[in-house]
Parts: sequence; structure tokens; C-alpha cells
Amino acid sequence: GLDLSPTGEILVETSLLGWKEFELEVVRDRADNCIIVCTIENVDPMGVHTGDSITVAPALTLTDKEAQRLRDQAIAVLRKVGVDTGGSNVQFAIHPKSGEIHVIEMNPRVSRSSALASKATGFPIARVAAKLAVGYTLDELRNEITAGRTPASFEPTIDYVVTKIPRFNFEKFPEASDRLTTQMRAVGEVMAIGRSFAESFQKALRGLEAGFDGLNERIPQGPVGPDDRERLENEMRFPGPERLWYVADALRHGWSLTEVAALTAIDPWFLDQIQRLVGEEEI
Repeated sequence: GLDLSPTGEILVETSLLGWKEFELEVVRDRADNCIIVCTIENVDPMGVHTGDSITVAPALTLTDKEAQRLRDQAIAVLRKVGVDTGGSNVQFAIHPKSGEIHVIEMNPRVSRSSALASKATGFPIARVAAKLAVGYTLDELRNEITAGRTPASFEPTIDYVVTKIPRFNFEKFPEASDRLTTQMRAVGEVMAIGRSFAESFQKALRGLEAGFDGLNERIPQGPVGPDDRERLENEMRFPGPERLWYVADALRHGWSLTEVAALTAIDPWFLDQIQRLVGEEEI
């Protein structure tokens, strides 16, 4: 590496592949009041661009201790970077076993995730950020969610689950690889709201308008031959646009949650939810 480097330097970084990914939408005013508008969890692990990952709000698998640590670190990032007013998106990676946290990205602006957080919570991040930029503080602005009965300094709380699923159009680009990496491939996304993850997830699947009415089978029912098993393993190990459909197929054919989790690095809680949906098909 040193011989090939034009500067005689190499950079060695810790691999975060397979770690859990979370995002926090933070708003800060000139008086240093900070609120967390929304927490967002990526169903797909690190290694898949957040724009290509299925995401849920609020985060569903964080422990209380982890949530508080992310909150403190997100606010510290805004202060250190110097975001005096407005909204920012801070992204974290958490090791699924040790709980080690890394800050992986910070966007000091209204981003695509900010739009999702605004739609998910009803909190108008862009509007509030504009007013903060001209000198207002959060306690001086009224919260539209509560019809102005509380100030904007009150953090939104939601009693429902929002699921975002990306939309891909690889059929229009036949020479492009359909494997999902750190480069975004999605051309759009759908969002759905439900009382549970299962409800909002299935609504979002139908909302894709891609010919799915749920977790449709990609592998025919019946005995799984060597070719089908290899296909299942590859689709789960190297994520593509239909990864969760193959996850559902693996569970239909009797694969354990431990096997699927080892191949996908998806949190077992989400895999259990998919297994429950697959089980409902037999009722």
C-alpha cells in the first residue's frame, strides 16, 4: 500500500460492516437549547447506504442507556461543529454486541432524513430552522403539533411506527449491479404509518407499487435444492433490492433466526417480526 500511494501514506480504519446504524435529528437555537426531533433506525446494517436501507422511526431496538448516550453525543457534535441554529442529522454506528458507538456522519442542514423525520413526527424542521436563523429561540416558537398549546422546545413523541422503504428501478439500467453498497441506488421511497412495525412495514410494501402485496415468495415452496440454498445465502449475505423477501423465504423454509441473523447482520428483533408475518400466512 505504501509503495502504491502517491503520497507514501495509507489510512487504516476500523471496519463497521455489520454494525447497527442509527440517525438522530437534532435542532439547536442560539440559546443552546437542543431537542431531538426523531430517532431513526436502519433495518439494514452498516455497509448499505442509508438511502437504500429500510428505516423505521422511532428507533425500536435501542436500550435506554444507548438512547441517552446517542442523545448526548449528537448534541455534543452540534456544539463542536458550530451549528448555532437550525437542524442537523447525526448518524451513528453501534456494535450489536459490545454497544461501542462511532459517529459516522453529520449533515449540518435539512437533509433527506430531515424530511422523513418531519413527516413522521409532524414537526416542521425546515420552518423552525428558518425562524431560528433569524433569532427566535425554541421556547418562543409554538408547537404546531399541539395546536400552539406548547412551545417548540417540547420534543415530539409518537405512539406509532413509521417505516420507509426505498424504491429501485434496476430494470431501466440492465448493465448496473443491483447489489446495495455505500453508494445510493434508490430512485425514490415510500413511507407508511402503523400502530406496529408489522402494520407499517406491510403498508409500505404495498405502497411501493412494484407488484408486491406483501413478502411475496421469491423461492417456490417445496424442498430447497443446493442451487436455491446458494441463492438464498447470496441474496442475504450480499444485499440486493429484494433482500427481505429472501429473508422471508429462508424463514418459510425453516431456517433459524440465528442462521439468518449471521448472514444478514439484521437485528434479530426485526427478523422475529418478519417470522411472525410469515407465520400469519399459515392461519
